[in-house]
Amino acid sequence: MDLAFIFSFEVLGAIATLVLMSIGLAVVFGMMKIINLAHGEFMMLGGYVAILATNQLGLPIWLSMLVVAPLVVGLFGVLIEQLLIRHLYGRMVDTMLATWGLSLAMVGLATMLLGNTTVGISSPLGGFAVGAYQASGYTAFVIGVAAAVVAGLWLLLRLTDLGLCACATMQNAAMAAALGSPPRRVYAITFGLGAALSGLGGAVLAPITGVIPTIGASYIAKSFITVIGGGAAVISGSLAASGLFGAISQAVSFLTTPVLGEVALLLAAIVLIRLLPQGITGRFFRKSI
Repeated sequence: MDLAFIFSFEVLGAIATLVLMSIGLAVVFGMMKIINLAHGEFMMLGGYVAILATNQLGLPIWLSMLVVAPLVVGLFGVLIEQLLIRHLYGRMVDTMLATWGLSLAMVGLATMLLGNTTVGISSPLGGFAVGAYQASGYTAFVIGVAAAVVAGLWLLLRLTDLGLCACATMQNAAMAAALGSPPRRVYAITFGLGAALSGLGGAVLAPITGVIPTIGASYIAKSFITVIGGGAAVISGSLAASGLFGAISQAVSFLTTPVLGEVALLLAAIVLIRLLPQGITGRFFRKSI
């Protein structure tokens, strides 16, 4: 029984990690049809902001991770949308090239300013015992944050005027504008929201992974696999793909090694995309958010 609890707990932790990695990209891609190749660098920026706010400014780690990091990265996302993305809507290849250039610039700037060494913050929570086994209290925190993010995003998109305007604008911008919802403002807010969620994910994962200027490369691969596997629906797609890939990866890691767990995740993604080219929500849950 203790082993079953630990296994289930670790699977939930893996699923929550994938959700935090991919939810910001899912918002931008699912709602705006923008392939943001700088998503990993937005997560890297969130990690650095949390670390610097905690170590240099002396802010409480919870405030740095949950408030400061997403706020700073969200504002940075709005600025990038205003200066760069806004001029490239409807030009997918150009957007990919522009965000790829942005990712290279962010990596280079971070390396010049902060160095090419791994920095981090210690986990604010210790472990706890379950029979003869040990589990991480911080993993429970990651699970809680992921659940809160998913619930909050669902409430935002389903029950608020902002969410309804955003969904309407993405479906028919001309009609939304005629009804008084300025598309440019909605686009900026939506991209900023996606960036803020990316920054939150990078900050929450910083005590686990540490932060280095090139860490975005490890985030972006799993994020894209999860978003493409989930399909166009932002929330249900992210949850479905994260649940499938997280469970497979953690189960294989539990039985063998973490390296084989990563290989299993990639193979599962290849099989899923081969069977469901439009993702899980392209075949199921078509009317879900």
